[in-house]
Amino acid sequence: MSREFEGRVAIVTGAGNGLGRSHAKALAASGARVVVNDLGVRTDAGLASSAAALDVVGEITAAGGIAVAEPANVADLAEVEALVARTMARFGRVDILVNNAGMLRDKTFARMDLADFRAIIDVHVMGSVNFAKSVWPIMREQNYGRILFTSSASGLFGNFGQANYGAAKAAMLGLMNVLHTEGARNDIRVNCLAPTAATAMTKGLIPDDIADMLGPDTVSPAVLFLVSEDAPSKMVMGAGGGVFTQIHVLETAGVYLPADQRRPADLARHLDAIGDPRGAAPLDSAFQQSEKFAARVLESIRRTA
Repeated sequence: MSREFEGRVAIVTGAGNGLGRSHAKALAASGARVVVNDLGVRTDAGLASSAAALDVVGEITAAGGIAVAEPANVADLAEVEALVARTMARFGRVDILVNNAGMLRDKTFARMDLADFRAIIDVHVMGSVNFAKSVWPIMREQNYGRILFTSSASGLFGNFGQANYGAAKAAMLGLMNVLHTEGARNDIRVNCLAPTAATAMTKGLIPDDIADMLGPDTVSPAVLFLVSEDAPSKMVMGAGGGVFTQIHVLETAGVYLPADQRRPADLARHLDAIGDPRGAAPLDSAFQQSEKFAARVLESIRRTA
């Protein structure tokens, strides 16, 4: 592999197994010094690295790479801040953050305990926030940073029995959009990955014949692209089985309705025009929507004047 990440320091969360393991190894093979984060185990002396994380580090170092195992519960801000502080003490910088850690607690919404809803939000949303918040001042000071959030088709399109997971993964999109805008002046680029892979977490959910085609290693090339020096920003990329897609959120051109034509029945009558995909486009910010709406209103006023 190329050594395009030579000199870069990357933190990969949930990197003891599955997708995180693959991402960590791919980054290390491309020259990055990798912090392999995994939940860790509680001991009398405190928090110790998990066997899984140590195994990943062993594989990386055996292949000539540089990696360290760092335990932390992503949902615990103090543990995350301590991990980032140790990384800075060891390597002096953090260039790349891959937020990958996650779990599932699937159940229909009617039967779901709200404790399971909160647990998923804590890991996927607050875990990503905790790490992004902890590396943000470092990346701003460096005027360089690459942050990747892991979203999911379950959040972007929906999936039965995953209200908690879907809500958490949809939140990644909003977080990406805002951090992209706030990080631009310091060359902090922020993207989302929507992966499909057969891992221990998805065992039993994906048929065996399909799972054989969806190894985690087929997703990691998208990670390398989305955290590279020439990476885009504010992109959602789907990846799995060697297939790569770009997922867009678009708004239609829309229809202006006069004040006397805004009843539900009026909207229903104009629904085809409201939803007409011709002229649909992504928006750079929420203010762009406001400006667009104002322009349509002024255009209508001019026409009727």
